Amino acid sequence: MNVVNILLIFVVLVIGGIWVLYMIRKNKNAEVEKIVTDEKSYTLDEMMEFIKTRLDEITKVNLYDIGLSEEELKRRKAKKYELKKALKGCTYGDVNDKKYVKELIYDLLYKEYGVNEINISKAIPFDVPSLLTAQDKFDIIIYMYKKDFGYEALTQMIKKYDLAVLKYVEGASKPSYVITEDEISQIYEKENFSLEFSDKLNVVTQRIYQYYKGYSSIDEIRDMNIDGVSGGVSGLPESFLSQVAQTDGDYLAQITETKVPRACDSIWIFFQGKSIRLAFLSFGKESELKRVCQNIYKYNNPGQLSDTNGYKINEMKDGSRVVVVRPSMSETWAFFVRKFDVKRATLEQIVTAEGKEETIELLKFLVKGARIIALTGEQGCGKTTMLMGMIENIYETMNLRITETAFELHLRKIYPTRNILSMRETETISGQECLDVQKKTDGSVNIIRRGCNRPRSILDDSICTGCI
Repeated sequence: MNVVNILLIFVVLVIGGIWVLYMIRKNKNAEVEKIVTDEKSYTLDEMMEFIKTRLDEITKVNLYDIGLSEEELKRRKAKKYELKKALKGCTYGDVNDKKYVKELIYDLLYKEYGVNEINISKAIPFDVPSLLTAQDKFDIIIYMYKKDFGYEALTQMIKKYDLAVLKYVEGASKPSYVITEDEISQIYEKENFSLEFSDKLNVVTQRIYQYYKGYSSIDEIRDMNIDGVSGGVSGLPESFLSQVAQTDGDYLAQITETKVPRACDSIWIFFQGKSIRLAFLSFGKESELKRVCQNIYKYNNPGQLSDTNGYKINEMKDGSRVVVVRPSMSETWAFFVRKFDVKRATLEQIVTAEGKEETIELLKFLVKGARIIALTGEQGCGKTTMLMGMIENIYETMNLRITETAFELHLRKIYPTRNILSMRETETISGQECLDVQKKTDGSVNIIRRGCNRPRSILDDSICTGCI
């Protein structure tokens, strides 16, 4: 075989390769055009698939194969790294990363997918209020309130319409704290919002984000300045429904007809000391509740939640405490997010009853007098918040040493110039070992946020200046 034949074969192979690449790219473009021109392509599911595919392409593209200049290559690499970091950080509760990802989704939908004033109603029927679901109305209300009140949006809505009161619901014999679908519909009608296209697209963007990278129906609620949010703590467990389906089909049909809440319909908020059920919201299915539970605790890689290790206690990026449990330790997947508003944790704002001046002065003198103090009480009664308010009165010259089950006080964020060190339990280091190490440091005040070993009592939170 001479050189000419070899060259001809090489040229044929190159041309064939170019043709194959051209056909592949042509087919891809045809698929994209088909998606965009498809009448059903503007549903939430179709747009979410487009966003997933597009972001996957952006984060996995090989920039060296595109033939970019050195300056453009550096810029694109930095942008790619920033996106990867944001996609990871937004799942930890970082509101800045969440904002970045949502802005990108907004741009992709508007500039590439071709969402406009007409076809956006195929995703959410903004122009036909009767077709809006309770979640659609709630999402719109929260978005519009957030424009005016920021992260106080949910608090303002609850206070304005007096939603945090005991009420009777259909089928209940006793009153409870609950916000119903009818109340959300009434609020939506009273507000009578006038939405611009950008407002509608922002609502759609949030809906896509919360099912793609967010925490489903509680995504915006978790960011609000409330005491906490939990899920999977009421309703019929999936295991019970499966058992009933195998043994008593008639009873299962009766449960379905009467719309008895399931575990995945369970969303509760903790608001000013009250546990309020959001009856109008749901995760939709058990798998969605499971997805939220598997993602919400992942900040700082605390380990795997498994059947062997059926619970995890951790913190989120914003300092919130998160507890997650799963079967078979618990009957259903469930999570508990507890938030601490350190900015408002002062004695003057915490103690509001009659005679508060004397109570506040007594607490201040107890702290300044270096007394051993124990704060006890039921769950969610405000022990940690009270502790934060009391610490403000500890003399600046005293070094603070803290032992916690999970980092919650975050005192160094409030007092960055003070001598403070916090320790917490891990899978290999017990709280007692943390306390033993803490005693060998130069601490003046020991703060223990767990059960105390002193035999005279069991303490939830304590400030101790007498332990050595």
